[in-house]
Amino acid sequence: MRALPYWRLSGYYFFHFAFIGAFSPYFALYLQSLNFSAWDIGLLMSQMQLMRVFGPNLWGWLADRHGHRMTIIRLAGVVALAGFSAFFWLDRLPGMLLAMALLAFFWSAALPLVEVLTFDHLREERNRYSRIRLWGSIGFIVTVLLVGALLDRVAPSGLLWACWIILLGMLACSLALPETTATPAAGEAPPIAAILRQPRVAALMAACFAMSAAHGAFYVFYSIHLAAHGYSKTAVGLLWSLGVLAEIGVFLVMARLARRFSLRIILLACFAAAALRFLLMGWGVASPALMIFVQLLHGLTFGAYHASAITAVQAWFPGRAQGRGQALYSSLSFGAGGLLGTLISGHTWDAWGAGWTFSLAALFGLLGFLLVWLWVREADEGRRAGQPDSVP
Repeated sequence: MRALPYWRLSGYYFFHFAFIGAFSPYFALYLQSLNFSAWDIGLLMSQMQLMRVFGPNLWGWLADRHGHRMTIIRLAGVVALAGFSAFFWLDRLPGMLLAMALLAFFWSAALPLVEVLTFDHLREERNRYSRIRLWGSIGFIVTVLLVGALLDRVAPSGLLWACWIILLGMLACSLALPETTATPAAGEAPPIAAILRQPRVAALMAACFAMSAAHGAFYVFYSIHLAAHGYSKTAVGLLWSLGVLAEIGVFLVMARLARRFSLRIILLACFAAAALRFLLMGWGVASPALMIFVQLLHGLTFGAYHASAITAVQAWFPGRAQGRGQALYSSLSFGAGGLLGTLISGHTWDAWGAGWTFSLAALFGLLGFLLVWLWVREADEGRRAGQPDSVP
């Protein structure tokens, strides 16, 4: 039996999410140092979400139709690194917009295919997925803390070197990843449209869209919200780190939770936690104890939610449809859902205020809860995929 390439898979997740930890919090500050306007910064940063709407679907379709997953993953790493390298000499909007779009389009291609590859390596050991994925959370924490400390001591351009080295590490891991044969599915895989017409699949995709839309205000305005109520930058950073630590804790116990509770129960708990979390975030910010609790809920609203959703997608999109299934999950949730949540919160923040903006986010969480409650049933969670259960 072929050994699981645990550290090579974990290393890829580490570097992928380490890049997010370096890029997302700090690249806007680098753009500000180049005297870009707020609109230009928003336009450039939005490319990461916009390309996640289209990129993963195209790459997933190519992988499902023609195979060669590792070729696509490695090509994505090469072009993403080349696109980012252009930032070392670009300082005008048109060129930087093109480089950002190129980076985002190829960078977003790889992770859904790596998720499929990971599950194909795991085969009957799906309960080990969370322990591989937690290295992504570790990468995020390590990088967000180290790069923040670095930028206190060097010029903003030092961020470019940090991100470039991380992308190089991600490419190196992709070169080391071994291909594996796809997990065999019972019978011929149905067309993607037929899979999406299943009520449980459509409901899950819509619920995932709602969950990412709910997080839009959080990712853009949470730090601003805390600072406006007197929290120091150190406290803001510690709260962000606490959320990711909670996520890691959930990944570590996810296998035991999945054995004890059904997919439906876990997802319902995650969406209920999201509704509560964003209400407290909007109206309870004056209480540090509530903000600690709010960040601990990130373990449910991302950790348990993501592990459950991605495993359901893997089970419900059988055989050669798996690449497109993971791509749809990524593009509809983190792409379209995140983009909508960001745009809505940007519109309502000044007009409605923080409390009502986060209340709207809580409504998205409630919408996801209702979708799962009504259309995701326990009786057929793994039936069509030929699995005894659809969570690890």
